[in-house]
Amino acid sequence: MAQQRAQSRNSYRGQNLTFRIFEGSFLPQETVKLLRVYKLYGKIDEEVYVCQSPGFKDPKFPDRVYKLKKALYGLHQAPRAWYDTLLPISWKMDLREDIQIEESFSLEEKKEVLVVHIYVDDIIFGSTKDDMCKEFEELMHKKFKMSSMGELTFFLGLQEEDRIFINQSKYVKDMLNKFGYADAKPARTPMETHKQLTTDVEGEDVDVHHYGSMIGSLMYLTASRLDIMFAICVCARFQVRVKDSHFQAVKRIFRYLKGQPRLGLLYPHESHFDLLAYTDSAMEVQIWIESQHQEDCKKQTIVSTSTAEAEYVAAASCCSQIKNQMLDYGITFLNTPIYIDNNSAISIVNNPVKHSKTRHIEIRYPFIRDCNEKKLIQVLKVHTDNQYANIFTKVFDVGYLTKGTQSEGFDDIAESEGSNDIAD
Repeated sequence: MAQQRAQSRNSYRGQNLTFRIFEGSFLPQETVKLLRVYKLYGKIDEEVYVCQSPGFKDPKFPDRVYKLKKALYGLHQAPRAWYDTLLPISWKMDLREDIQIEESFSLEEKKEVLVVHIYVDDIIFGSTKDDMCKEFEELMHKKFKMSSMGELTFFLGLQEEDRIFINQSKYVKDMLNKFGYADAKPARTPMETHKQLTTDVEGEDVDVHHYGSMIGSLMYLTASRLDIMFAICVCARFQVRVKDSHFQAVKRIFRYLKGQPRLGLLYPHESHFDLLAYTDSAMEVQIWIESQHQEDCKKQTIVSTSTAEAEYVAAASCCSQIKNQMLDYGITFLNTPIYIDNNSAISIVNNPVKHSKTRHIEIRYPFIRDCNEKKLIQVLKVHTDNQYANIFTKVFDVGYLTKGTQSEGFDDIAESEGSNDIAD
């Protein structure tokens, strides 16, 4: 279900507030994968005055100012005020604020569960029991002036269908039109297999702002398109001094999207709810969860002196993320498999090695050993050909890319549901 308030909006220039005249501000936020909350509807404790809005000035008293009673858009206090307004409502219904997911609330009654996510003043919620949804909806209607929008099909650019199938095909279409690639020749892969991007000092300069806009638009798309994440991360490294070779690489990503605009994440009804993880060492770590996907693709914050160390650090980072992944929903996993394709890294995890070549590794990373000894996880060997995290660390041809996307739960909405778009 989804709820949304019909409203007009004034945004006030909070940057003009004098520093330290108000209490500490707080902006809870998360990635789009987990949603995030911003502000609205909260009361303000401090005295804040604003000028009259253009077009709404009192002709008799044009120089008067308004004293705010609510923490409206643009004020530093607004996020915290909205958070303080929301908490009592959650307490009234015995909703528990989730630990792992910021500004997400859940309620467990016997074997039934209610989950609530909030973004600005838009609320999405779902439950295994219809009565719990109705009770929450009635409570919100009593507290706020809201309108029910029905079953959720479109949220933050993510289109969702019954099974559940999450995709951003409309966003892809809009992006191709925006940057002029609606009629581009499709490419079969997001990056060229045998061509490595370099600084290309002697190359022709390209507009930095246009390049950055393309990268930013593509980064938002990675919420549901993990197949282009590695290519985007590589291209994003060259945003300071952009050359034509870098621009052509980004253009190829758009050409790939032109040929595959409707790929998305598929969660079949008959799928098992198992927690699995795959990690790879090319300075990235990736998490794959059956029935739930979450990924992390970035450079490591330390300089590894060997492949084994890089694999070990990647596995430790993965372990720290998945250890309490589902605790907020009352689900505990033991012996969670973490698949690694490096024998040396597996040995470091399974054995209390204190070798001269491992003593320099930061003390926080042996945390994975403790989890392994407590049987919270188990590290397993996987052949490189079956290492699904490779799609986030390397460039592959069409065959391996297709295999990798299928293993990640990708599907094409055109093949599964016909060619009808979901309206925004």
